[in-house]
Amino acid sequence: MGFKCGLVGLPNVGKSTIFNKLTDLKTSAENFPFCTIKPNFGITLISDNRLNILSNIANSNCIIPTYIELVDIAGLVKGAHQGEGLGNNFLHHIKTTDLIVHVVRSFKNDNISHVYGRIDPIADIEIINLELILSDFDVCTNRIKKLKKNYTCNKTIIDQEIKILLYCLDVLEKNKFLKSSNLTSEEIKIISHLKFITLKPMMYVVNASPHYNDNVCVQELLNILKRDNSCVSLVNINDINDNCVHDDIDTSVQYETLNLNKLGLKSIAVYGYKLLKLKTFFTVGEKEVRAWTTISNIPIRESVRCIHTDFSIGFIRAQIISYSDFVKYNGQKNVKKHGKMRVEGKNYCIHDGDIVNVLYKK
Repeated sequence: MGFKCGLVGLPNVGKSTIFNKLTDLKTSAENFPFCTIKPNFGITLISDNRLNILSNIANSNCIIPTYIELVDIAGLVKGAHQGEGLGNNFLHHIKTTDLIVHVVRSFKNDNISHVYGRIDPIADIEIINLELILSDFDVCTNRIKKLKKNYTCNKTIIDQEIKILLYCLDVLEKNKFLKSSNLTSEEIKIISHLKFITLKPMMYVVNASPHYNDNVCVQELLNILKRDNSCVSLVNINDINDNCVHDDIDTSVQYETLNLNKLGLKSIAVYGYKLLKLKTFFTVGEKEVRAWTTISNIPIRESVRCIHTDFSIGFIRAQIISYSDFVKYNGQKNVKKHGKMRVEGKNYCIHDGDIVNVLYKK
């Protein structure tokens, strides 16, 4: 599996349309607020040309790519953290995701209504982000109250968590996301059970018109988001016919003028891997060529758990071939002949594109 991605934004900004494009599903995407009531779930395969090349060399019978799990979350509005609109239930669904994709509308179209009757993408972003901050603020406040109420045992542990949460409250009161704070990895681990939304990586997808004059303050919006070091993708959803994250390019939008990469909806996978610090590795054989996803900089013994738990439990060593060597020498046999196959132990960290064969004790 790749990662779990939640699509958020105001009603009628294009979340369900993106979801349908990526998953090839037919969920409702009508022109009225809260068309999506229950969250929709689906997957989109991650296109990787390396799979086809590996399959041709190994003469494999089957190709299995990795994938992204998508959650189309109902539109949020002011007061969502207090239950307004479809409120708290959908904030809960955001908590279960690895990556937040914030969809923003920047185009004018009298035939597609806006929940607040105006097109102002910067104000829309502020509404959604404030609701996420306020949701975390409530979680933080309630947790502190609970800890103080049970302040009878494990005082050192409780004091440590309260100190971290008070710092988090200070950050949130300044209308900042917790991911922009100075929390250490150890502190984040201590509060990870609370699943704070504003600690999650976020990217923005700006739903723009192919007609530049129909867009509202796109350049100003992009400048603000880039100043915050946010990953931003500009797309014209209705011009994208591909239902997957292939190498399709939307040429109708003036990318050069806006200094953006032509990634289209593929950017969700590209930026998702970047923000979550993920890597792809492969298993190759005549039966199948398969892509797997792992977190960067963790021991291979943990990485191969996604293939089978037995590989992790009984791990002895792994045979590693780099993708470039596999292609250069045209397969495993010639790689071995030229001495390019490596044997690595349990503490080895997988590199992107590694072809892995695990030797383990059954």
